[in-house]
Amino acid sequence: MYKKMKLARKIDERMWLLNRAGKIPFVISCQGQEAAQVGASFALDKNKDYVAPYYRDMGIVLSFGMTTRDLMLSGFAKAEDPSSGGRQMPGHFGQKKNRIITGSSPVTTQIPHAVGFALAAKLKEKDFVTLTTLGDGSTNQGDFHEGLNFAGVHKLPVITLVQNNKLAISVPFEKQIASENIAVRAKSYGMPGVIVNGNDPLEVYDAVKKARERAVSGDGPTLIEALTVRLTAHSSDDNDRTYRTKEELEEAKKNDCIKLFSTYLRETGIVTEKIEEKLEEEIMNEVNEATDYAEQAKFASPDTLLDHVYEK
Repeated sequence: MYKKMKLARKIDERMWLLNRAGKIPFVISCQGQEAAQVGASFALDKNKDYVAPYYRDMGIVLSFGMTTRDLMLSGFAKAEDPSSGGRQMPGHFGQKKNRIITGSSPVTTQIPHAVGFALAAKLKEKDFVTLTTLGDGSTNQGDFHEGLNFAGVHKLPVITLVQNNKLAISVPFEKQIASENIAVRAKSYGMPGVIVNGNDPLEVYDAVKKARERAVSGDGPTLIEALTVRLTAHSSDDNDRTYRTKEELEEAKKNDCIKLFSTYLRETGIVTEKIEEKLEEEIMNEVNEATDYAEQAKFASPDTLLDHVYEK
């Protein structure tokens, strides 16, 4: 878990540097939310289950089989990008072989997609579940309510994980949601709602594992609200200094899941300084190799411009 979390962080940090250097067009960050993403992924069966991620879910797609090279190819918009062949912005993950359901730009559309996969599981009597994730702002979209209502009515094997970083781009939680929390909404759709510490991958793992057991037993969906933090601006095109004070950001950094988990692993004797140094070296070598490969890879050929486009 720790290795995947650190890998996601290092890839993300490199992408910000590449963006600022004018080499890749766009970054939408996972920094601060890796624990929720990786903890949830490790509770699933990666040989059976499907994920319908949202744009910050680098930790999820890495855990489900995407490689550092895959993500860098996407960042550079190269022909080998497995998500779209360089046709989509970074963060629009999709990879059929690893059961990563293709995402779309409008927020929250992944919810009805995930519910559709879960309906297929029930109709075909298959024992897989679908995990879908989103941010707190997306829970105010119609897709969220319609998707959860349908899943609740039909008792579908779908897990909805809200990564609540308390910011809908620039709008704070108290100005976007009137209910005391997001998990309480689950009751309206006939499913349990659970709140977990999204900065602790083990707590998220436990909640998702129990939700998966419910789902494959035929007991239906679960809504999980993981309380987490966003350590960067909304995206590389955003300036969070216009709506977030320096003090607020410093407070968020105290809950950096990577640092918290590192401390826990050291205190329990699982990780030592030597192990940490070796891990850091391995990860940086992987990120450097992937960056070099993706930067030198070919762009899509112009004669493929109209591939996969409907003809009028």
